[in-house]
Amino acid sequence: MYDAVVVGGGMVGAATAIGLAQLGLKVAVVEAFAPKAYESSQPLDLRVSAISAASEALLDRLGALEYLGTMRQVAYKGLETWELDGCITQFHADQIGTSHLGHIVENRLIQLSLWHRMAQLENITLFCPVKISQLKRANDAIDITLEDGQSFSTRLLVGADGANSYVRQWAKIGITGWDYRQSAMLINIETQSGEQDVTWQQFTPKGPRSLLPLPGNNASLVWYDDANRIAQLSQLNNTALKNQIDQYFPERLDRDFKVINKASFKLTRRHAERYYGDNLVILGDAAHTINPLAGQGVNLGFKDVDALITTVESHLQHNAGWWTTEVLKQYQKCRYRDNQLMMTAMDMFYASFSNDILPLKLLRNGVLKLANIDSPIKKQVLKYAMGF
Repeated sequence: MYDAVVVGGGMVGAATAIGLAQLGLKVAVVEAFAPKAYESSQPLDLRVSAISAASEALLDRLGALEYLGTMRQVAYKGLETWELDGCITQFHADQIGTSHLGHIVENRLIQLSLWHRMAQLENITLFCPVKISQLKRANDAIDITLEDGQSFSTRLLVGADGANSYVRQWAKIGITGWDYRQSAMLINIETQSGEQDVTWQQFTPKGPRSLLPLPGNNASLVWYDDANRIAQLSQLNNTALKNQIDQYFPERLDRDFKVINKASFKLTRRHAERYYGDNLVILGDAAHTINPLAGQGVNLGFKDVDALITTVESHLQHNAGWWTTEVLKQYQKCRYRDNQLMMTAMDMFYASFSNDILPLKLLRNGVLKLANIDSPIKKQVLKYAMGF
């Protein structure tokens, strides 16, 4: 019998396992694929995340941040967004007296740092590579059978198994949401300019054009557009794609670059109707997927992790049934409205920039210009973006 079994060993699942294990619980992790080991000579992955300062603080408490620091990453100090030239909103770490706003890190490296930490904890058992073949409710527990025939039980089943969560579907937890009828293309480029420390985004009626700094003379471009347009771009060779980037990305992008790699994905919004069931909880992408407009996806997942650990810890201290529905309901109360608020805010932002109606265009650019004025509100918005 395990105290908790986490299904999904990605960034959110591994963080959850470590946090629960640090509370003294006996934890198992079930994961289908092990991350590829790190070598500094490897090409940069396409999947990267802008890890906020709050997420860094969580990784530090979990004991994973130091090892992550031995691998490649880049700190970003500034966030800039605009539509029309002269109407730009700029946030910078100096405005709140901090060294940086966060780091851009490859998802796999975050996962590897967490797996490195998991291996140090004797009360975590990793089952990988393997999938679940059956789940069955038992007396105040859930019985789990793996595809390789192994079986065991748990007081709490944690679904951290992504947007198409098997755990969520088994628990018959419904979802609401929609497809945005848009896709995003991730494009890794090699630049002649040195390492950058500002991430920027220009809005267009077709969708944003963004840059995320990467280590060394590298950057990640994100091109949002109609799904058919992105499908067309995906068919181009790297030289032809560069020509399109030159034509459609803002002038501030240094044109002296070459395309290294690319991939695309569809934009969707999904939100679970609830985050818990009997002896069961879901978090991260299993509970919510958000428009990646502000790069908050994994940071929201890490907020879920922090809230779940804190909730469980408070009931362990009082010798209460930390895995019960009443406790899990408190976790949901901590996170549901905040996730809903962020998702709605991103949708409103997305919708307001997805048209070319002149009065609205003038209004939103006026708001961006006004938002650039240093004020207590601007500082508060910046702190919220950092996760605090």
